[in-house]
Amino acid sequence: MLLTDTIAAIATPIGEGGLAVIRISGGDAIAVAGRVFQAGGKQAPALAEVPTHTVHYGHIVRDDRRVDEVLLTVLRAPRTFTREDTVEISCHGGVLVTRLVLETVLAAGVRLAEPGEFTQRAFLNGRIDLTQAEAVADLIHARTELALGAAHEQLAGKLAGRINQLRDDLMKVLAHVEAHLDFPDEDIAPDTQAELLRRLEVAGEFVDELLHTAREGQILRRGIRAAIVGRPNAGKSSLLNQLLGRDRAIVSPLAGTTRDTVEETANVRGIPVVFVDTAGLRDALDVIEAEGVKRSRAALASAELILHVLDQTEPLAPEDEELARDLGDRPRLVVCNKADLPAALVLPESWKAVSVACTSGVGVESLKDSLAALVWSGAIAGEHHQLTVNARHAEALRRAKVSLEQARLALAEGVSLECVAFELRVVTGAVGEIVGKTTTDDLLDSIFGQFCLGK
Repeated sequence: MLLTDTIAAIATPIGEGGLAVIRISGGDAIAVAGRVFQAGGKQAPALAEVPTHTVHYGHIVRDDRRVDEVLLTVLRAPRTFTREDTVEISCHGGVLVTRLVLETVLAAGVRLAEPGEFTQRAFLNGRIDLTQAEAVADLIHARTELALGAAHEQLAGKLAGRINQLRDDLMKVLAHVEAHLDFPDEDIAPDTQAELLRRLEVAGEFVDELLHTAREGQILRRGIRAAIVGRPNAGKSSLLNQLLGRDRAIVSPLAGTTRDTVEETANVRGIPVVFVDTAGLRDALDVIEAEGVKRSRAALASAELILHVLDQTEPLAPEDEELARDLGDRPRLVVCNKADLPAALVLPESWKAVSVACTSGVGVESLKDSLAALVWSGAIAGEHHQLTVNARHAEALRRAKVSLEQARLALAEGVSLECVAFELRVVTGAVGEIVGKTTTDDLLDSIFGQFCLGK
């Protein structure tokens, strides 16, 4: 990848639509656009002469043939996303016409951008740091408003600001230790040592605080898998339809209607939840149902949350008690369906249960509240939703925590200051990785390779 090249790509999803956008970025972006753009109007100036942040009407032309009618936006460095000269061409959104406009631009002297290359250039040119670059991807893939809000906060630099402050504080401690290394005959005064230890303890507390958000960050970005299980005809498919707000699964009074797993994602109180409707758990009556039960058990094994559906018009069955024993301490909500009918079900006191009537939707909102409460488990306050770390951040913070503790112990026990300085360098390096102060090509390739073309 040559970051001095001028690049282009389609910046909107492939498919039919009203509009599509082709983005061009690099030192030759405006010159290249000028070779393929024919302004609509006899007195229109050349693109090289137009002011920045202006929009121009005209046509994309190749071999004296009009390819499409477009609006072209000129954005001059450094006031652009990549901090390079940028041109964005808004054309009609058909698959063929978009491809032809892109091919015309590429033929004029640019290369096709690699996945994430526009965002990578924004990072390398100092427009954003690494956490903000990752927030761009989170913003694109957000499936709930809660996830979207967290991505916006990270894109605005909230996480980066806290990480940079942590790194600056640690660098000051390191500088103090290294200054004493230059004068080995002078010991650190007790009050100075106490202040340095206090700073390291504060840093450790903040690292722990961030690590506590790792699970919540994973939930917001990826969501959770919730398996809907139970005996045949308990109302599993009806419950899925109520949770989705539409008829997704076939509902029938005949037991064993669901023969395969059905997966759909829903927004439950800001949490993306992948609900998996499963075949009824019982001794199968035929080969097809046996395969359905096998897949149900596989879905049950991979789920992070279990919705155990019971028919409350019937007594508790041995199969339900067996399933509860098999689940052990795994997160589970018992859903007692048919709450609008006379009850014959008696549950053990330890079972967490919510009553619903899937035919009318009564109790479903309470079920969503209980589900969200179980996911968060009371361990996360509202403000933490806006400051969460991802798996990469957490891995770096764990390394930082180990070396931070080693540095603190070495300083407290009077171990050689060289050991303290070494551990602090490891800490600052790990923390710096989060915002991109210390990076490797492999790290950048791993992060930006997950982006789509055109971003």
